[in-house]
Amino acid sequence: MNRLTLTFGVLACSWLGSCSQPSQDAPTSGSKVLSLAELKDKIKGGWAGQTIGVTFGGPTEFRYNGTFIQDYQTIPWYDGYIRKWMEGEPGLYDDIYMDLTFVDVFERAGLDAPVDSFANAFANAEYVLWHANQAARYNILNGIKAPESGHWLNNPHADDIDYQIESDFAGLMNPGMPNSASAISDKIGHIMNYGDGWYGGVYVGAMYSLAFVSDDVHYVVKEALRTVPAESDFYKCIADVINWHEQYPDDWKRTWFEIQKKWSEEVGCPEGVFATFNIDAKINAAYIVLGLLYGNGDYTKTLEIATRAGQDSDCNPSSAGGILGTMIGYDSIPSYWKMGLADVEDMNFKYTTMSLNKVYETGYRHALEMIKRNGGEVGDSTATIAIQQPEPVRYEKSFEGLYPVERVTVNQNITSEYAFDFEGTGVVLLGSAHKDGEELTDYVFSVDLHIDGEKVETFTMSTDYTKRRHEIFWKYQLPKGKHAVKLVVANPRDGYRIWANNYVVYSDKPVDGINSHHVE
Repeated sequence: MNRLTLTFGVLACSWLGSCSQPSQDAPTSGSKVLSLAELKDKIKGGWAGQTIGVTFGGPTEFRYNGTFIQDYQTIPWYDGYIRKWMEGEPGLYDDIYMDLTFVDVFERAGLDAPVDSFANAFANAEYVLWHANQAARYNILNGIKAPESGHWLNNPHADDIDYQIESDFAGLMNPGMPNSASAISDKIGHIMNYGDGWYGGVYVGAMYSLAFVSDDVHYVVKEALRTVPAESDFYKCIADVINWHEQYPDDWKRTWFEIQKKWSEEVGCPEGVFATFNIDAKINAAYIVLGLLYGNGDYTKTLEIATRAGQDSDCNPSSAGGILGTMIGYDSIPSYWKMGLADVEDMNFKYTTMSLNKVYETGYRHALEMIKRNGGEVGDSTATIAIQQPEPVRYEKSFEGLYPVERVTVNQNITSEYAFDFEGTGVVLLGSAHKDGEELTDYVFSVDLHIDGEKVETFTMSTDYTKRRHEIFWKYQLPKGKHAVKLVVANPRDGYRIWANNYVVYSDKPVDGINSHHVE
């Protein structure tokens, strides 16, 4: 650990208030003994909890951006609700089927499976993906391997929520061993994320891991944060939430407002810049923590608050519900929330060959193996976990020195060429490839990108939604100044087009917010 990290660590303990004073319910020794039945119950609680949470928040996802869901609005829950969503809207479960993809790779290729096995498995899967996951899928299918596939220079969504929502497996297979979970997150999380986007998965994985060995939500939230470098924005955001909870222990909405004031500005995801939409990992992780702290172990309050905070309001209660479900175990999840769960536990999640009952068993076996690999012991009826004290992963930062300064509306088809000028240090052009009729076969465009008269890239754009390029192009770290952009479609074809939506311009310093949004 370098001196800078130590300095920030001291400051962080000041922010967190009780870094050196773990709660009475925190593990105080180097090991913890769980019965095998209890271990399995906790693993089941983690998988069931995230399934319950994502289903509960499903109809609210990104419908409440920059606002919370009012108390008078009832969020439905009834017997048969989980089946309705699993059968009718399988895409809702992206944070589950991505988890299951990785669990399946471990099962097929072993716990030492190389990163390419995980990357290729999800890149070639039939399910629909978005944001960092889809950008990484495109990269992998087009020869950019991990970890470059998740790096912000190759992935405009590097700080998005994606690995955060699918890191549950890393914690669930590493009970009481957050550093072992972080090692898995380093390998798999960098397939699609970097910087704060990666830290979201490291942190959530660590909370799951520690939920096996502590019954104190507040301890788990604070202690897991030690896995994240204190100089990162992600750490500072979550540390703020912890402190605001201490200042306003009975008012989650006051803390929600404080989160908005300080942490709601988006820099990376092009769809969230100059918009209320925010899929950034750290602010959505703040809502997870909001639910956990103010829920204080109450399952209903935890899900309600994590959902009502808005933005990615299915994934956030999924993480919160899974972490709390791990802590209390499957049997202690209130029966109200398990209504209809037994009816779907043998149902494979669409696009996978895994069901909840299968992953309960598979995840349990993986956890036993990881316990043994990390200095623990497994007996006939008990498992002795060698508890790991959380250590911070390395520091990295996405989009450093980039500031959004302008969004320009385009709204036109590109059939052969498109050109525009901008002034700044970077630009992202949003858009997608389309065919003009469902009866047409999919088509792949080849596009040349020219900047300032020089061809800098040739890329492809498919009309196949699962293979799509998430943005038309992006280019960062340009010399500050005026730049000329030209796109040339090398293989135009009747009935097919590239739709250009708008572009976001970046510079090396922020501008006056009053003048930062220009529409042509």
